[in-house]
Amino acid sequence: MNPSRYPLRINVGFLLNQPIGYSREIHFDCPQIKLDEDFSVQNLTGVAHVNRTPQGVLLMAEFEAQMDVECARCLTTMVYSLHTQFDELYAFDNRSTTEAGLLLPEDGTIDLAPLAREYLLLEIPISPVCKPECKGLCPVCGEDLNQSVCEHPEIAP
Repeated sequence: MNPSRYPLRINVGFLLNQPIGYSREIHFDCPQIKLDEDFSVQNLTGVAHVNRTPQGVLLMAEFEAQMDVECARCLTTMVYSLHTQFDELYAFDNRSTTEAGLLLPEDGTIDLAPLAREYLLLEIPISPVCKPECKGLCPVCGEDLNQSVCEHPEIAP
C-alpha cells in the first residue's frame, strides 16, 4: 500500500542494481482515487509485479475498482465493478521500447495512474444495465417500468 499523495506512483530504482530476474510485488489499496479530471473510482485494490529484465523493468499489474454508472435503460445509478490486467515494459533506452513507448524515468519513479486509467476505462461497458431484466422507462411518461406499470396505449413502431 502506498499512502502518499500519489498512491499509484512507485519507485523501482532499487531494481536497477539487481540481477536480471529479480522481482518485487507492490500492493495498492485506495478507498477513493481520482485517476484524471474526468475519471474517479472507489475501492481500488491491486498488485503490481515489477521484474528486472535485460531491456528494462517489466510491470505486470492487476487492478479492481468500483465506480458509479447510470443504467442505460432506467437511468438509475448503480455501482459497477471493474477488473483489469496489463503488462508493460519500461525500457532503459529507446532501442528497447515496445509499441507503448514507455521509458523508465531517470529517477526510477513510475506513475501507474495513467495506465490504470486507460485499462480501467476499457472495462466500462458502452451501455451498462442494472440487471438483465431491466424494463427501462416508459416512452410516453418516463416512468420507471421496474417500479410501476403505465396504462398508456402501445405506440406503433
